[in-house]
Amino acid sequence: MTRDVMPYDVVIVGGGPAGLATAIRLKQRAAEAGEELAVCVVEKGSEIGAHILSGAVFEPRALNELIPDWKEKGAPLNTPALEDNFLFLTEKGSFKLPTPPQMHNHGNYIISLGNLCRWLGQQAEELGVEIYPGFAAAEVLYDDDGAVKGIATGDMGIGRDGEQTANYQPGVELHARQTIFAEGCRGSLSKGLMEKFSLRDGVDPQTYGIGIKELWEIDPAKHQAGKIIHTIGWPVKSDTYGGSFLYHLENNQIVVGYVIGLDYTNPHLSPFEEFQRFKQHPAVRPFFEGGRRIAYGARAINEGGWQSLPKLTFPGGCLIGCAAGFLNVPKIKGSHLAMKSGMLAADAVFDHLTSGADSKEATAYSTAIENSWVAEELKAVRNIRPSFHYGLWAGLAYSAIDTYLFRGKAPWTFRNHADHDKLKKASEAPRIEYPKPDGKISFDRLSSVFLSATNHEEDQPIHLQLKDPSKAIAVNWSLYESPETRYCPAGVYEVLDDPTTGKRLQINAQNCVHCKTCDIKDPTQNINWVVPQGGGGPNYPNM
Repeated sequence: MTRDVMPYDVVIVGGGPAGLATAIRLKQRAAEAGEELAVCVVEKGSEIGAHILSGAVFEPRALNELIPDWKEKGAPLNTPALEDNFLFLTEKGSFKLPTPPQMHNHGNYIISLGNLCRWLGQQAEELGVEIYPGFAAAEVLYDDDGAVKGIATGDMGIGRDGEQTANYQPGVELHARQTIFAEGCRGSLSKGLMEKFSLRDGVDPQTYGIGIKELWEIDPAKHQAGKIIHTIGWPVKSDTYGGSFLYHLENNQIVVGYVIGLDYTNPHLSPFEEFQRFKQHPAVRPFFEGGRRIAYGARAINEGGWQSLPKLTFPGGCLIGCAAGFLNVPKIKGSHLAMKSGMLAADAVFDHLTSGADSKEATAYSTAIENSWVAEELKAVRNIRPSFHYGLWAGLAYSAIDTYLFRGKAPWTFRNHADHDKLKKASEAPRIEYPKPDGKISFDRLSSVFLSATNHEEDQPIHLQLKDPSKAIAVNWSLYESPETRYCPAGVYEVLDDPTTGKRLQINAQNCVHCKTCDIKDPTQNINWVVPQGGGGPNYPNM
């Protein structure tokens, strides 16, 4: 079968806050100019919002610019942030620290980012944007000059053996004058584009964290809508970047999560187990007693900041949002930056398409970012996350100096380094004994994955690819005792005893929640995450 071809002016890959803001802004500009502009959004999740996971305390700055009357239109920003708390945890106790200025949340809202994206999707469709959920962009298409000319969605009905099944349907080619990649953190196509067009030349490696989150319904007597708690310290050691968030939503719900920087060195560390252990702390556990866990998920997040942003444009398209790395680590926020980057890209792309320019590259987007509040905000905090490479106490001390003395204008910039080469050998690092889950406050991986509603068609190619299968045992097991079995928050990787070959790695791809941690942290970069068939993965409610 040959692929169908659908032409558009602009194709946007990814239905998160960045991609949807871009689509809305493009249609707004077209309406203002009396132009017709065909805009399409493809989203690999089963619906808009299905794969969206964030804390989230939301700063509405970009939304105010994009849709000033969002409140009248019913945007799901229902819980104003009312109270900030910043705690340092010891193993048995806690004490309150001054809240850093970047973490003051007056004027922000505690939200479900997935629900905000569902609402943004409705606004986009009302403006004439075509949205196709359940279609995974699997391939970048290029014209004869090497410029991007669109994407192809993945073929459906390919069996585990790589052969076509009776349900085979070829993917669809979506051609565009400009293709905007809003895949989120560590996007599979974005990664390839960075390599093809050398977009990372001259910039620092991107660095990452893994965020693991649960949604709980708690005892009304313990609920305080608008309350925000962040913690640092226990359970991780001071040489590991990590901390928690706990936000009180509406309807007696709270979100709780834990973030660990993926530059950690101990291969025995399990971010999932650290999170479960954190919930048992005496200052934390009481919130959950008598409550009910109702959702679970995990996602990698960008931590590199300004010095790790790649070149944003290339012939035929550009990168926006978390696909590029727009996240403010000290604020623990990226959605407002993602949306603003999309809006600036939309302006540049619209002007480019309507100017009759011969060039295929909307270079004005990069200039617009440089001259925007996005750059101002990220430059001011560029040294804070890297300062924690020297440990918790050095990072806290430097962050205070940078914030209060230099006010983000220090005459130097700390460098970032790749995460995957930081692991020590298993024999060089202390083992960590984690307590068994109690099934009330702490849980195992498989029961957690069940709450993410993750599902993949069983008979399809495994989307977690090993570039060299022999390294799974010869390197990962032999040197590091298979850290993928610990850093994966979904139980995808298991090392089994095979009576014929000895140890072997089993990949339970059906469990994958699309966090991308394995693609990032594997010590030899041997794991390549690619999109599964469209619609697979988690189906997050209210996350």
